Amino acid sequence: MSDADISLDEKRVYGEKTGTTELYVAADLGVAVVAVSADIVGEFSLAHRCTARDVAAGPDALAVATDEDVLVSADGGYAETDFGPAVAVGFDGADLLAAGPEGRVARREGGGWTTLGTVEDARAIDGDLLGAAAGVYRVGDELDHVGLTDARDVATGGTPLAATDDGLYYLGPGWAKARDGAFAAVASSPDRGHAATADTLYEGDGEDWAACDLPTDESVVAVTHGAGTYAVTAQGTVLVDAGDGWRTRALGLPGVSGLAVAAES
Repeated sequence: MSDADISLDEKRVYGEKTGTTELYVAADLGVAVVAVSADIVGEFSLAHRCTARDVAAGPDALAVATDEDVLVSADGGYAETDFGPAVAVGFDGADLLAAGPEGRVARREGGGWTTLGTVEDARAIDGDLLGAAAGVYRVGDELDHVGLTDARDVATGGTPLAATDDGLYYLGPGWAKARDGAFAAVASSPDRGHAATADTLYEGDGEDWAACDLPTDESVVAVTHGAGTYAVTAQGTVLVDAGDGWRTRALGLPGVSGLAVAAES
């Protein structure tokens, strides 16, 4: 893809009051911002060139895990934080958490990083949960293993969910399996949940899940919630459901790995 295929805009970073929802997509080429109005997927641009491994939206900033550092949106651009290479980022309230490829997990405090522990093959962070090869960890002053194995993704906005290689799990008194299968992505909010395998996106809550009728055969690699439900495929197709069915737009971005939604206006 040439520069002519996508317009560069280094000033659109996070939470602009544009009257639209802004989605942020992490991909091999960088971080793309996509404007969405209800179920209409509008303009998109490349907000920052990098090799983006993950992206997360906090109350006041966007964080990006790259193969060189963790970046945060600031002053119309993206600022380095001196974490080093990262594979996952997430916000626990206003606190930024990050995990590196060597397993270090840290919390950003006062502009610096405090190491909380190490895990092998960290994969996802959401709220105070971290998904890794050994399962799910709760992130506090240290890392506490709280069950499962081969966790690919975690979600904490509503009923806590975990996507693992052998099934979809939800947290009650303990982890309970909702569906068998190799799950790769989850999203949870108080009124709904979503979970994706390579072939199917499911909607539900707790133990009750049903397949969504998507207008694409591409594999969903990330899903998140805002005013609507937003998903993205590995090939860079954005999917939006504002309550009246799914709409799509192909971004033409290879190597997509993450999705975040900014505060809506």
